[in-house]
Amino acid sequence: MTPAAGSDARALDECTVDAVDVHAFEVPTDGPGGREQDGTLEWDSTTVVLVRVHAGGETGLGYTYGDVSVASFAHSVLAPVIEGGPVSSPPSRWERMGARMRNAGRPGAGAMALSAVDVALWDLKARLLGLPLVHLLPAHHDRVPVYGSGGFTNYSLDRLTGQLTGWVEQGVPRVKLKTSRDPDADARRLTAVRRAVGDGVELFTDANGALGRKEALYWAHRFHDEWDVRWFEEPVSSADLEGLRMLRDRGPARLEIAAGEYAFTAQDFANLVDGPAVDCLQADVTRCGGITGVLEVAGLSGVRHLDLSAHCAPAVSAHAFCAVRRLRHLEYFHDHVRVERLLFDGTLSPDDGALRPDTGRPGLGLDVRWADAEPYRVYGTRPA
Repeated sequence: MTPAAGSDARALDECTVDAVDVHAFEVPTDGPGGREQDGTLEWDSTTVVLVRVHAGGETGLGYTYGDVSVASFAHSVLAPVIEGGPVSSPPSRWERMGARMRNAGRPGAGAMALSAVDVALWDLKARLLGLPLVHLLPAHHDRVPVYGSGGFTNYSLDRLTGQLTGWVEQGVPRVKLKTSRDPDADARRLTAVRRAVGDGVELFTDANGALGRKEALYWAHRFHDEWDVRWFEEPVSSADLEGLRMLRDRGPARLEIAAGEYAFTAQDFANLVDGPAVDCLQADVTRCGGITGVLEVAGLSGVRHLDLSAHCAPAVSAHAFCAVRRLRHLEYFHDHVRVERLLFDGTLSPDDGALRPDTGRPGLGLDVRWADAEPYRVYGTRPA
């Protein structure tokens, strides 16, 4: 027996996964010369891995951002685990997939693949019940505050200030730029940004782990004292827990140290909150195990009295992070906003500085724009 949308929970209990299909799309960046850059990396495209799970006449979708190998992992390792299995409890499928991944590799590509499948299962369950995903989750909020993020290090000053002031003009009260290993260039960039956005806007920086400990401490004080920066993300590598703790303890009191976007497992997050090493924890729903993973991290942040900030993937995060009691905000990242608008109908735009899940559509409220996506395909085949 398979239920139609809106049917009761008993029918849902008897519904099983009919099929899984996996796709990947590589979308070129729109940065100068077709490239974007931060403190440690340069890239020319963003790859989205899309997973669709079918049951009861409905289709749930989930996605992640990573190499095309993530698509192969989801197809060969995870899809067989959920095919023919029940759809009523995504966390139970999450547990089984985690066990299956033991020898294939859980962190990194494995965690990204798991995240995409888990999101698809939650989306499917919500669609089968005829509910928006936020109403299926234990929501504490009906909106997720955002901060505008981009500000790549290879942007001209005009493009940099234009991008960040654009978010402010949309009502977003906080913005973030990337910083580099070039102190003179960063000083010019920060001065231009602060002048452009004004004193009433919160200014964040992200070094992407580019600095050593003493460099980062020096910049922490300059950021705070000269440009009133309030958020310093990954000043050193997120693997340098001692360095993060040193900066948290010795940096300016009003400058928060943040990390967590590259945490893949529960232990990764436990390491960051032990001490703690950060003032605000971050989590990426497309890396940390999907919605089931976010719920675990939310519990950890709550008991450790730390706020949790969502890293990117706004279309999913807008639903998932409403279920985070100690929610801070969501990174409204230029690349992901652009790619999600290209690939999906039903994406959200900031309203009074926040994303509000569309409660008039089931699940995530997303539909794939196959005709627009097809030119960027690098894995899988278009559904008939």
